[in-house]
Amino acid sequence: MFWPILFTLQAVCTSVAHAMQHYPAAWGHYDVCKSQIYTEEGLAWDYMACQPEATDMTKYLRVALDPPNITCGDPPETYCALENPYMCNNECDADTEELAHPPELMFDFEGRNPTTFWQSTSWKKYPKPLQVNITLSWNKTVELTDDIVITFESGRPEQMVLEKSLDYGRTWTPYQFYATDCLDAFTMEPKTVNDLTQRTLLDIICTEDYSRGYVWKNDKTVRFEIKDRFALFAGPRLHNMASLYGQLDTTKNLRDFFTITDLRVKLLKPATGATMVDENNLSRYFYAISDIKVQGRCKCNLHANSCVFDKGKLGCECEHNTTGPDCSRCKRHYHGRAWSVGSYLPIPKGTANICIPSNQGPVHRANASSLGVANRNQARVCDNTMLRCQNGGTCHHHQRCHCAPGFMGVLCERARCQGPGECDDQLSGRAVLHHCPIGHHLFLSLVVISVVSLC
Repeated sequence: MFWPILFTLQAVCTSVAHAMQHYPAAWGHYDVCKSQIYTEEGLAWDYMACQPEATDMTKYLRVALDPPNITCGDPPETYCALENPYMCNNECDADTEELAHPPELMFDFEGRNPTTFWQSTSWKKYPKPLQVNITLSWNKTVELTDDIVITFESGRPEQMVLEKSLDYGRTWTPYQFYATDCLDAFTMEPKTVNDLTQRTLLDIICTEDYSRGYVWKNDKTVRFEIKDRFALFAGPRLHNMASLYGQLDTTKNLRDFFTITDLRVKLLKPATGATMVDENNLSRYFYAISDIKVQGRCKCNLHANSCVFDKGKLGCECEHNTTGPDCSRCKRHYHGRAWSVGSYLPIPKGTANICIPSNQGPVHRANASSLGVANRNQARVCDNTMLRCQNGGTCHHHQRCHCAPGFMGVLCERARCQGPGECDDQLSGRAVLHHCPIGHHLFLSLVVISVVSLC
């Protein structure tokens, strides 16, 4: 009765594996750095390129304002609505919690009513420009994976620049310019992300789409479109991620374009709602931001699948015998070849480019026994209770069965071939395992053990 179960499992596994080949959206997760595989010699490691899961990066940033005293409330101030200069019921007081608008309110949980937000002082020093720099720092290289979205509680700025740094704020380059009139503000022709092509993707543009007055809630947002740029290679629905990963692998400028250590929002001119500023009511003009979204992942050079926030700093939990905050160098005693970034190719596993021991030549796979049991992410292969080594085998560090002479397999469940024709069934069984996703191997092995023990 167990053989029909085994054949059913084989069919299911084969179907799943076949189905996955037709869904490119499943490609490119790269969430596993190494997995255990089964060879003629027993258990071994198979290494893959890997990266942390994308997440909300605003949970890990440090924010700084310039000038530092630009936040409203010291001294207390009353503001008027931009649309109605006689509606002046917005008070800001830094000493009263309910009336304070500190910068951390740009990154708190949204959805409450009333909305929380940071707010600047008013344009009380007009005609001197009301300008603010908001700098977001991670002290870590970060790869952007989704649009940067800034939601304004006030009118959107009439002039603004989004800048990036790749060297922890020492130098800055523009990401995008925003203005109600690009020619007048920055002497640039207005464009949108839809005007970009694969050849011009890295061009810095000025857009007028996000600087006009608002009526609906969606008109409060300012975006830097990451996914639309991805789509130039991956297609409108990002179905062809293999093409994008191939470009990221081979074009350093493209990879660097989506990589940051810091972002800076330069607010250059607040919304005025008219061609002329009303000098008799300057409390109508200010900046207020309720939310900033930055989605991304730690850059680990495809050598880690997790990133930890410890003592105020982000750091990759490096695999592949690499080390450093970005896994950008080989560990001590693992300089058998020069360190190299991992590769997304070939799809779907990529190439790990692991660091190898200094006294060892190039290898594609390392035997599990040479690595010890350092990989904390791996489940036990054997123990002395549920996953016992069979046929006199002994469990070594819960990671490998040392089989008695004449036996082989993960749990020593198979007899070694003694002559021609005696291995046909075993070879067929091994082919079944190769058709299955890795997560099913151990389960199938346990079913085989149950059959052997019952027989």
